[in-house]
Amino acid sequence: MNVNINGTGVALVTPMKSDLSIDFSALKKLVNHCIDGGANFLVVLGTTGESVTLSLEEKKLVLKCVIESNNNRLPIVLGIGGNNTENVIKSFFLYNLEGVDAILSVSPAYNKPTQEGIYQHFKAISKSSPLPIILYNVPSRTSSNMKAETTLRLAYDFDNIIAVKEASGDMEQIMEIIAKKPIDFKVLSGDDAITLPIILMGGDGVISVLGQALPKDFSSMVKYGLEGDLKASKELHYKLLSFVEPLFVEGNPAGIKTLLNLQGICKEEVRLPLVKSSAKLKSIFEQELNKLV
Repeated sequence: MNVNINGTGVALVTPMKSDLSIDFSALKKLVNHCIDGGANFLVVLGTTGESVTLSLEEKKLVLKCVIESNNNRLPIVLGIGGNNTENVIKSFFLYNLEGVDAILSVSPAYNKPTQEGIYQHFKAISKSSPLPIILYNVPSRTSSNMKAETTLRLAYDFDNIIAVKEASGDMEQIMEIIAKKPIDFKVLSGDDAITLPIILMGGDGVISVLGQALPKDFSSMVKYGLEGDLKASKELHYKLLSFVEPLFVEGNPAGIKTLLNLQGICKEEVRLPLVKSSAKLKSIFEQELNKLV
């Protein structure tokens, strides 16, 4: 299960036109922007990609577009998750996975399983998945935390569970996973703001939202952090930090789409129940971008 998911992964948005149909031209532009900026792998159809408001046919077309645009340059991770274990397993066989390197699967939301329930969910997925699995722990969205002991249990019990995207924000929990994990198991930050601290504590990289707008700076920060260059990585960390809070204050991916729009990559359009960012937030991003010039 040797998949190169170290460094900076970017959680791609799904660009949309004014009529809310998918803008495949903008998606191609975004993929090239990320690759040219130094990203290490691409994540498609995650939360940031508004996967919950896309039809199955749209998801297939988005995945196809990313695979073709990528042209085997970077590893691709596909988001397939949910709170119905049987449906998640069935979803594996609805896609043409040629060109996909791994699956990102979020811990079940809403029905709030116990730790044993989370373990059994991923055990069933592991036994059926045709590709390596990256666990995704994001309690702010799922209303249930996958504890370190559960992540470690899964990491040791199943060879095809190769990593975790940790977005709990709990540094003590994340450090426990890093300290006790199997040697080849990867710990990826799921929070842009604490990516560098996680890397300096022994983490392996990130799946970033901001990284797709500012891939050069973000991937350089991660690279320097992994190389142990504290001075260079810290300088970029604080340079980027001013973007992170406004990025999520009015919801994701509304914030990142506004930032990408200001860079001429895609429109700000999001599907309900999400709404576009306010003029105030757009002004904040304009000011921050001007500081980078």
